[in-house]
Amino acid sequence: MKVFDLDMIQKVYAQYPERIAAARKVVGRPLTLSEKILYAHLWDGNAQAAYERGNSYVDFAPDRVAMQDATAQMALLQFMQAGKKRVAVPSTVHADHLIQAKLGASKDLQESLNQNNEVFNFLSSISNKYGIGFWKPGAGIIHQVVLENYAFPGGMMIGTDSHTVNAGGLGMIAIGVGGADAVDVMAGMAWELKFPKLIGVKLTGKLSGWTSAKDVILKVADILTVKGGTGAIVEYFGEGAISLSCTGKGTICNMGAEIGATTSTFGYDESMRRYLEATGRKEVADAADQVKAYLTGDPEVYAQPEKYFDRVIEINLSELEPHLNGPFTPDLATPISQMKEVAAQNGWPTKVEVGLIGSCTNSSYEDISRAVSLAKQVAQKGLKTKAEFTITPGSELVRYTIERDGFLDTFSQIGARVFANACGPCIGMWDRMGAEKQERNTIVHSFNRNFAKRADGNPNTLAFVASPELVTALAIAGDLTFNPITDTLINEKGEAVKLDPPTGDELPHKGFAVEDAGYEAPAEDGSKVQVDVKEDSKRLQLLYPFAAWEGIDLKGLKLLIKAKGKCTTDHISMAGPWLKFRGHLDNISNNMLIGAVNYFNDKTDLVKNQLTGAYGPVPSTQRDYKAASIGSIVVGDENYGEGSSREHAAMEPRHLGVRVVLVKSFARIHETNLKKQGMLALTFANKDDYNKIQEDDNIDIVGLTAFTPGKPLEVILKHSDGSTETIQANHSYNAQQIEWFKAGGALNVIRKQFAS
Repeated sequence: MKVFDLDMIQKVYAQYPERIAAARKVVGRPLTLSEKILYAHLWDGNAQAAYERGNSYVDFAPDRVAMQDATAQMALLQFMQAGKKRVAVPSTVHADHLIQAKLGASKDLQESLNQNNEVFNFLSSISNKYGIGFWKPGAGIIHQVVLENYAFPGGMMIGTDSHTVNAGGLGMIAIGVGGADAVDVMAGMAWELKFPKLIGVKLTGKLSGWTSAKDVILKVADILTVKGGTGAIVEYFGEGAISLSCTGKGTICNMGAEIGATTSTFGYDESMRRYLEATGRKEVADAADQVKAYLTGDPEVYAQPEKYFDRVIEINLSELEPHLNGPFTPDLATPISQMKEVAAQNGWPTKVEVGLIGSCTNSSYEDISRAVSLAKQVAQKGLKTKAEFTITPGSELVRYTIERDGFLDTFSQIGARVFANACGPCIGMWDRMGAEKQERNTIVHSFNRNFAKRADGNPNTLAFVASPELVTALAIAGDLTFNPITDTLINEKGEAVKLDPPTGDELPHKGFAVEDAGYEAPAEDGSKVQVDVKEDSKRLQLLYPFAAWEGIDLKGLKLLIKAKGKCTTDHISMAGPWLKFRGHLDNISNNMLIGAVNYFNDKTDLVKNQLTGAYGPVPSTQRDYKAASIGSIVVGDENYGEGSSREHAAMEPRHLGVRVVLVKSFARIHETNLKKQGMLALTFANKDDYNKIQEDDNIDIVGLTAFTPGKPLEVILKHSDGSTETIQANHSYNAQQIEWFKAGGALNVIRKQFAS
């Protein structure tokens, strides 16, 4: 296997001693791993001052960029406007989101090629033109491919997907961003991030039996909730951390996106060395060994973590129990021993209809080998699998290797279906038979996210997240309350049998193997490559600059929607069937906020049109306001925009004429995405003021002519009865971000800079 970007990696490591020395000097104390990586990647080189966690905006120089096919379309359409001939840092595009799971790998892949050929050709050609590596459909899921080929200890990367953090399993700071952020880095500019707070997770003991790495993050999600990691890096350490496999570490980091964390990471250790060597990157491991003291936190930090982290959590792996998290949120954790009682209390259907394993977070060789050890027991113990069962390999490297080692044959014997090396059910790209009936049912999976309608589009599907091993056991049993540690199953002879605990190999004894990994290298000179976007295309649309701010306060904004409760990026811009429009801003804008619950009627996609008095869909209502040259405002609840990195959730409102998003609190990536697109992202100074917003309100935003960092804005609510109320709105814009707002978006600033 080829070692990508070795020169870049060696250059990063060569800078580490000097940069860490400078950081120690300004900080004046021992350093965490997270701090070492951050200070080693400052845009301006050696640290000149210490930064304040959770407050200081800092310019960084990431080592690489990764983009999945759904987000890459919009990222690269924006990059086309930046005026650059080639990307400034190593960058890749991965075709993984547009492959729908339905019949099985080969048929589903072919169908995707038939349906998405225009998009894949666009991504291949634009990658070729600008010096970007392209991983073809079927090559694998972006995060698994990155772990196998590009991640390296102590590196920093950004990716246009919230689960970019998977690379933390190989000791990186890997951060999910919107496409506009990727454009900054690919254009050779600094990337801005508020210096994160630090959460330390001390792992003691060692996993055994039915407990797996997945259970660590399921427990952490239980402790921190979906917003508890917001604005923070989670750094794992301790004897328990060292005992985990590299891919197990990746599993933990991957699902850290579900707690809102900026990223998660582990210090470099032998498990990472083993994985690097197994994936053909001995040279990277050797280079890391030369600077290994810099690739983990200082001993003093881990000896007294409470002195160095903003919060410390301790988990004893020896005592940790297998968990199931859900339904409808990834942080509702239930130990398997309590599921019978909890399911009964909540009235959850306990019959498991489908068990799904794999995805970017749980399709390692280790995961699959442990699951297959359970699948073997079905025949050995005279059992039958009660639920449907599917496997989604994370990459062609993993798929080819597990086929060679007979794992797929074993799964086939229990009736399992193998989907393509792609995201599929995890992101709502699952054409599940019968889902249209919207029957209440239960599924279990080893994916990372389980919001309503996420997997199969059915709002009544209750999805529970668990380890691949537990998912396999529950699929065999067909019962959500089955505890494999204590319970027995009745086999075909009427005997009570117990499943043996799962076993497996961290890495394949025969090594990894693959015939065609699916990589396309870009042309050395892309200047002659043509990137065609047809004017009448339904899938792709060239972008045009958004209008600059008018220079005055925003007056007479109509309330478009007051969103109630959870409003994720899925609610703002749904995936599933809408993925096909990710390269066409106007077409995909027809899904804007259709999943958000209207506070005033508890319905989705039904809001009052203040021009007509009639109720109708959110997008068409907003298009009426735009046609009348009237701006609008969206009001939201806590943690607005949690979930994925998709910038469409920011671009669609911008495109359709929404001017302001005012909420109780934001998820990090979404707030940044709004700022990048020239939107006003504001928070209630007093969260109770959310209750003052009325359905027929016309709203003014006052103070923009003196828009400065740290200075609140006034929001004037003009109610239909003629009364007015004035409330305060806070913002987190710094001077540079205010310039984005004034210019109509960050890309307009970049374009102007390169033009001059």
